[in-house]
Amino acid sequence: MAAAAAETQMGDGAPPPGALYSFGTPWPELNQGLTYTDTFRCADADAATTLIEFYSTNHKSSAPLPGWIKRIRNGQITVDGEVVTDPDMTLVDGSKLVYHRFPWQEPFAPYLLEVLYEDDDMVALNKPSGLQVLPKGLFQQRTVLAQLQLKDWKMASSCRFKRKDVQSHPVPVHRLGRGTSGLLLCAKTKVAKVRLASYFAEGAINAAKKRDKSEFSEERKISKFYRALVTGILDDDEVVVTQPIGLVHYPGVAEGLYAACSSGKPAMSKVCVLERLAHQNHTLVQVEIHSGRPHQIRIHLAYIGHPLVDLEQAMLHQHILRQHR
Repeated sequence: MAAAAAETQMGDGAPPPGALYSFGTPWPELNQGLTYTDTFRCADADAATTLIEFYSTNHKSSAPLPGWIKRIRNGQITVDGEVVTDPDMTLVDGSKLVYHRFPWQEPFAPYLLEVLYEDDDMVALNKPSGLQVLPKGLFQQRTVLAQLQLKDWKMASSCRFKRKDVQSHPVPVHRLGRGTSGLLLCAKTKVAKVRLASYFAEGAINAAKKRDKSEFSEERKISKFYRALVTGILDDDEVVVTQPIGLVHYPGVAEGLYAACSSGKPAMSKVCVLERLAHQNHTLVQVEIHSGRPHQIRIHLAYIGHPLVDLEQAMLHQHILRQHR
């Protein structure tokens, strides 16, 4: 995994000033747990299916058979709103099943966020390394989204009594990996979210067109640049990677892993050499990405034979240039 740092350029390209302020609420010891809902559908009217058969068959990657038996007997499963503790209960077609996962202590994550820029529509944050943007996996509460929603955002008086789409609705409009620090743009209203998300979507549309590298310089409303330290010495000063990225099956990983694959979604990255560090067998590169596929930089650099240097040595440095029109 690569370590990361970031800075922003906005408007006229000047570097960002110091943080305007910081905010954040310390995390509680335990999160609020999770619920997972299923609707049982009987494929064979003559065959009976028990509660334990359903969960041990359909969700075996979550827990082995003894684990599901324990969860049922602990009262963590409801069927049509009623707690069921008998693993051998026979299910009825159309039954609503809910598994209630107990609250747990999430791994350490920082909670303070620096605000680099703010107006009535958006806020630009300096996301620290180790903080996830949106809930996933073990991190359901310790996220940027949670901190945005906990803060009492001050809105302009002209916005307070308007229609709902301009009322406070703070959400990130793009993602950074949990281990990556960098500038994160967040919308403060629903209408701002739609507009900013459309700017980021332009990159994915451009990548789908498989444009050549001469068109990278065309003006866009939002451009993203990264600096990365990679293994080996790149021969070419510039490399454009258009390899699609998608989920592939991997043993032991229920959801699969993102990787370079022909059946994936279009992705495009432009890699430019900044410095060749021959004595270390490393190259410092700048990567401009149009699309924002999961782990795109890591996957594309590995695809061309120059993977990111490991966590202890790597540096990923992000710029986001927002051009005002």
